[in-house]
Amino acid sequence: MDVGDLVKIRTDKGEFIGVVIPSYEDDVITLKLKNGYNIGILKENIKDYEILEKYKKPKYKFPPIKKDEQLDKTISILSTGGTVASKVDYKTGAVHPSFTADDLIRAVPELLDIANIEGKAILNILSENMKPEYWIKIAKEIEKESKKADGIVIAHGTDTMSYTAAALSFMVKSTFPIVLVGAQRSSDRPSSDAYLNLISSVLAARENIGGVYVVMHSTINDTSCYLHRGVKVRKCHTSRRDAFQSINAKPVAEIFPLEKRIKFFYDVERYDDKKIEVNTNLEEKVALIKIYPGMDGEIINFYVDRGYKGIVLEGTGLGHAPEYIFDNIKYAVDNDVLVVMTSQCINGRINMNVYSNGRELQKLGVIGCEDMIPEVAYVKLMYLLGNYNLEEAKKLINKNLVGEIEYRSIY
Repeated sequence: MDVGDLVKIRTDKGEFIGVVIPSYEDDVITLKLKNGYNIGILKENIKDYEILEKYKKPKYKFPPIKKDEQLDKTISILSTGGTVASKVDYKTGAVHPSFTADDLIRAVPELLDIANIEGKAILNILSENMKPEYWIKIAKEIEKESKKADGIVIAHGTDTMSYTAAALSFMVKSTFPIVLVGAQRSSDRPSSDAYLNLISSVLAARENIGGVYVVMHSTINDTSCYLHRGVKVRKCHTSRRDAFQSINAKPVAEIFPLEKRIKFFYDVERYDDKKIEVNTNLEEKVALIKIYPGMDGEIINFYVDRGYKGIVLEGTGLGHAPEYIFDNIKYAVDNDVLVVMTSQCINGRINMNVYSNGRELQKLGVIGCEDMIPEVAYVKLMYLLGNYNLEEAKKLINKNLVGEIEYRSIY
């Protein structure tokens, strides 16, 4: 018997009729009964069985995606995978990326009421498998799509979406919106946030604003989404639908998809023409190291000896590290490795002048990263070391290039 077959199984406890579904255990046959419940039957208890009907794989024919010539905007959706473009694999019970960009459009046909939609799958990965080389691929695809689209939406897994948003913010300078969107719940679940997030992202991509953004639920309710700057956003919860929050900054806007309305929280520069500049030079030999009690400073030596050019320390508090790794930090600086400091605290900024620890680290050559999120500092260091020499990179690490630094902290 195969998965999907309708069968009758006889045991000492009676007959059971149902559809064979995947089982977690090799010694168990699992049936979905007519009443909707599942039952597991040990194979050793089966006296005999009868296949009542063989499974026939359904055939699907999708309607073509039509353009509405009356709509004034064309939005390109680039799918990289992730939960927003996923469904449950019932063979394993796991969530896998499986939808193409066209599938996203067909799953949310209301998108076609907002703009003409182009769909393209450029990757099919879960975001924990993201690599810098994929950021470069996405950036190049954005450049291609910009020739025909007024705005671009990138469907992305949530785990590393803030890294990709930061990377694209530095690599792609645009006068049109590039909006990353994800989902905390897969598209085939009743509690999915994919529907609201996708509509909101396309609404945001219609705006005549430039730069890279992230769109996700503003609360756990299906009422609105926030538009976050790509260099000021972080995933702050493992499963809540409002997991993404702006850090050390306000969201740019609140999007009400059912009303097709966007409320901006502050003035954003508007553009009349469409321009793009792409620079994909990245120095991949950059490490992000978390500071913790009892850590072995040899990890720093390891990266130096492996030829790494930059190290981002995710320090404690205002930007501190234990004194017993100072020699390791000095070893890195003496070998022309650019070492910068961020904080493990979610909010606030680095200030290495308050305590003696911070002042000593500065004497060693460590540079504080103002209010940058660690993952943003990590990507920025890759970008700087890929395009500038060491001394120039030192000068630019604390210069606001794409909105990654707020020089004045907000309450």
